[in-house]
Amino acid sequence: MTYSSATGTLFVVATPIGNLDDMVPRAIETLQSVNVIAAEDTRHSGRLLARFAIETPSLAYHDHSDDRRLEDLLGRLQTGENVALISDAGTPLVSDPGYRLVRAARERGFTVVPIPGPCALVAALSASGLASDRFSFEGFLPAKSGARRHALDALAREPRTLIFYEAPHRVLECLRDMQQVFGSQREAVLARELTKTFETIHSAPLAELTEFVAGDSNQQRGEIVLLVQGAPKNAGSELDSEAERIMGVLLEELPLKQAASLGAKLTGLKKNFLYQWALDKTQGH
Repeated sequence: MTYSSATGTLFVVATPIGNLDDMVPRAIETLQSVNVIAAEDTRHSGRLLARFAIETPSLAYHDHSDDRRLEDLLGRLQTGENVALISDAGTPLVSDPGYRLVRAARERGFTVVPIPGPCALVAALSASGLASDRFSFEGFLPAKSGARRHALDALAREPRTLIFYEAPHRVLECLRDMQQVFGSQREAVLARELTKTFETIHSAPLAELTEFVAGDSNQQRGEIVLLVQGAPKNAGSELDSEAERIMGVLLEELPLKQAASLGAKLTGLKKNFLYQWALDKTQGH
């Protein structure tokens, strides 16, 4: 397809997440034909460009680049040059740089064209065995455990399949936090080094998956996607009879927030979970 305009076109080009043979022909053609390639890391992308004899000049661009680099690329588009945006791997903007450039290009009226291809979250979901009709991509969770648990608490009752990216040095801590928040029996999948030599796709309840990763240091290396089964539809009413009795007594004597806080100490359940359960009860859900 030919794009003709008085101004240039910004192409958002997906590149392989591991196996270079996954590079699509249209992506190669696009990178060969544009005037310049904006790459997350020009040194990292050099191997890819050399593999496919792409001699187009490249320059470094990521969302932390200063405004001068952003304006330089927009200026090139304004003068009629075509620009390709690539990240280190996968589809740009999916937990990768590029948002500022794409946003600014669209705001100024330039044509933005996606060149689809590999994406780690989609590849992981397709082979996970978890429900794929509805899912929520959450990207990277906070690095510190307290903030991470808080973010997971907010997702504890989410019925859609949850998808996360995680750094290898944090994956074990992350799984332990997930086990504490989501429960030991919630099904989860570790998808690691997708399309590469040591690709691993391992599914198990969170307690077993945590043990699997803890027992094999190789599972704590490489590019990692974590997928977690969505909460069951009746997650808001999953209290045993004793916990429900305790909450019933507390709610008769205390405001909802205080009842949830004290109930968490007495039952060992999450305060946010008990708060939502009580809120559903009081609203007649």
